[in-house]
Amino acid sequence: MVLKFHSLPDLYAHGFDTVIDVRSPAEYAEDHLPGAISLPVLDNEERARVGTIYVQQSPFLARKLGAALVFRNAANHIENSLAHHEGGWKPLVYCWRGGQRSGSFTWMLQQIGWRAEVIEGGYRTYRRLVNRYLYEDPLPHRLFALDGYTGTAKTELLARLNIRGVQVLDLEGLANHRGSLLGEQPGGQPSQKAFESALAAALCALDPAHPVVVEAESSKIGSLILPPSLWTALCAAPRIHICAPLEARSAYLVRAYDDILSDTARLRDRLFPLRSHRGHEVVDGWLTLIEAGDKLALTQALMQQHYDPAYAKSSRARKADVIARVDVPTLDAKGLEQVASQVQTVLDQS
Repeated sequence: MVLKFHSLPDLYAHGFDTVIDVRSPAEYAEDHLPGAISLPVLDNEERARVGTIYVQQSPFLARKLGAALVFRNAANHIENSLAHHEGGWKPLVYCWRGGQRSGSFTWMLQQIGWRAEVIEGGYRTYRRLVNRYLYEDPLPHRLFALDGYTGTAKTELLARLNIRGVQVLDLEGLANHRGSLLGEQPGGQPSQKAFESALAAALCALDPAHPVVVEAESSKIGSLILPPSLWTALCAAPRIHICAPLEARSAYLVRAYDDILSDTARLRDRLFPLRSHRGHEVVDGWLTLIEAGDKLALTQALMQQHYDPAYAKSSRARKADVIARVDVPTLDAKGLEQVASQVQTVLDQS
């Protein structure tokens, strides 16, 4: 039986034990349903080979070769990856468009006695649902944005609010990027499609009846673009402004960004292009501090001469409603807990 899903929340609530992606490893790596496991019935080279034969020789020869490869690979998965499942196991299978790859594999699973089904339209259906959710429909959530100068520990505050039971959306975590010039994280960023998949899944898991706290971001996090529905909601979200003195922010950033501050070659590469924007004298001053190994002085200089002016300029262009200002003298564990408590109080009163 082929299952048809009409909305993204319906698909996420599928009720099956396992979701299986039988597309090639390259297709899976670019994007897949959250939580899906990869059991390709054609690997990257096999898929290319079958496609070439289909175009250059004949569809019949391509289907004949494809069938042999699919059943051979499927048998290997059944003997190994799936051997531990009992008779009541219910897998949901998809390929690119819900056609021969997923249909053949699902037929084999059903012959064993497993209650396997196929997603109608496969991955293409899933992407249409994600696009509708993020690009067409307005978000049903009530967003509240943590705002403030660089170094006010907004990302860490999200984690502390989450522990307190507040709904949060960690965009930088989903994008694997700290949202600034020096924000790269190990492993690099996901593809735009994979980011949207993770984002849509995170949003669908949140209760629209309760507030959702998110960090105020620009329309891009690293190389990834925020989809229209989220960007529109974020621009309109009431702001909770976190205020901390320069000294406290500098001390926090030295701890939080120690990896990049310790990588002097990478740091120079990232800052050098700012000559055209901030001037040679300013950037030369930063490079001198890098060579001296003075992380605290460098961090203060970067905020005073780059990050704070950029934030002030963007703030003047925004018309968002600031509903609260929370002052924090220090950004240590005690100070952040006090801020999290105050933010929670603001949300309870909103």
